[in-house]
Amino acid sequence: MPTTGTPLGEWMRNGEKALSVLEALREREQASEHGWVLDAEFLPPQQQNVNTLENQGLVELAGREDRAELSAWEGRTVRWAARLTPYGHDTLTYAQSRPQPAPSPGETDPDRKLVELIPSQMTALRLFVHLAGRLRVLPADGLAEQVRIARCDHGIKRWQLYVTPEQIESVAYGLWLHRMTGSAAEANRFGREYGVIHHPRLEDTVRPAAAPA
Repeated sequence: MPTTGTPLGEWMRNGEKALSVLEALREREQASEHGWVLDAEFLPPQQQNVNTLENQGLVELAGREDRAELSAWEGRTVRWAARLTPYGHDTLTYAQSRPQPAPSPGETDPDRKLVELIPSQMTALRLFVHLAGRLRVLPADGLAEQVRIARCDHGIKRWQLYVTPEQIESVAYGLWLHRMTGSAAEANRFGREYGVIHHPRLEDTVRPAAAPA
C-alpha cells in the first residue's frame, strides 16, 4: 500500500511490476527453510526492486543480527535477505482474488461505438441520466448503465463509453440541455468529434416519456 510520501498515481503506474516482484519473492520464500530470500537467489537489479518495496511496507529487509544468523545457517556471508511483511502477503492475496474485468461492450457488440468524453461532458451526462424520472424525453435505453460502468483513461483524462447509435443521439440531447442552460462548449465539442448535434423537432426520434396513467 502506498505511504504518504508516495503519490498514488505513481504507485498505480508501477503496480503490476510491484506485484510481479512480490510474487517472485513469495515463491522463493515459501521454498526457503528459514523463511528468508537470500542474495544468492536474487541478482542485484532484482534486489533493488525489492528494496523499493520496503518503503511501501510490503517487504522486510534483514538487519545485521538476522544476516548474522542467516550467515551461520548458510555457512557463508549473507549480505542481503528479504521477506514479505503481512502487508505484502495480503496485497498479493487481494490482487489475486480480484475478479477479472469484464470485456468492454465494444469488444462483444460491433454495433457499439467508443465515445470519449472530457470531464465536463461526463458531468453533464451524469446529470441528464440522473434526471430521467423527471424528464419528458428520456435517455435512450441502456445509456444510464453505460454511464455507470464508464471507465476513465487518466492518461488522457477522458471517460470512455461504448454506446449504440440511439445512445449517441441521446448523449447529444443531454449535452444540448446543458448548452441551453449553461455552457455550449461540451455540445459543440461532441458535435465536432462525433458529428452529432441535437436539433429539436416535433418528430424527434428520441423516445418520449410515457403519459401518466
